[in-house]
Amino acid sequence: MRNKGKRLNGYRKDYVVFDLETTGVNQYRDVIIEISAVKVCGGEIAGEYSTLVNPGRHIPAGATAVNGITDEMVKDAPDIKEAMEGFLEFIGSSVLVGHNIHTFDMNFAYDAAWQALGKELGNDYIDTLYMSRRCLPQLTHHKLTDISEYFHINTDGAHRAFNDCIMNQKCYEELGVLWQEKEKMAAAASNGKGKNGGMGGVGEGGDLECPSCGGILCLRKGKFGAFYGCVNFPSCRYTRNT
Repeated sequence: MRNKGKRLNGYRKDYVVFDLETTGVNQYRDVIIEISAVKVCGGEIAGEYSTLVNPGRHIPAGATAVNGITDEMVKDAPDIKEAMEGFLEFIGSSVLVGHNIHTFDMNFAYDAAWQALGKELGNDYIDTLYMSRRCLPQLTHHKLTDISEYFHINTDGAHRAFNDCIMNQKCYEELGVLWQEKEKMAAAASNGKGKNGGMGGVGEGGDLECPSCGGILCLRKGKFGAFYGCVNFPSCRYTRNT
C-alpha cells in the first residue's frame, strides 16, 4: 500500500506546484518523461525546478502528440533516478499543489521515487481539480485549460510540465480567493463558529473539514447507519456521527 501524504483542502501561501509529463496514462506501464515544479512563498514564486527525463525507451507517438516531447529531445536528459533526486531535494517537506494529481501525478511520482531511490513521497498535497469543482460549479469541464481560460490566464504551451505549473500556480491563487470567500460565508452562516464545537469546520461548498488531518469529511453508510468519515481513510480514521 502506498503511504502517500494526505489530500488537503484550502489555500496556503507556501507550497510547491508540480506537474509531470509521461509516456501515457497507465501508472503500471508508462513512465515519466518530464518533471517541473515551482516553489511559492507568501504567494510569490521563489524557485523553479524543471528537467526532461530519459525514459530509456521509445516515446509513443500518442504521447508526443499531447506534450510534444520526442526521443531526440530526451536522449541526453538525466535518467529518472537523477531527476527524482533533484525533485525530492527541491520540494523538501512542502505541501504539493497540482491539477488531477490525486489520481495521476502523485501515483507516478510516488512509484518513481520508490522504484528509483527506495524513498517514499509522503508530502501532503492539494488537488486543484477538486477545488475547481467546488469553487466553480458553473463550469461544464474542469481541465486546467478550462480553469485558466475562466480566469483569463494564458494557456500557451499547455501540456508541457513547466508551462502547466505556471498556469496551475496562477489558477490556485485565484481559486484561493474564492475558497476564502466561501469560508467566510460559511462561517457567517454558522454564526462564526469555525469548528462546529471541535467536530470539524465548515469548508468550501459547505464541506466539513476533518479536524484530525484537514481532509474532507464524506457521508458514508456503515453497519450501524450513516456517519462522516475522512476522505483520507485509511491513513486517517477520524469519524463522527451525523
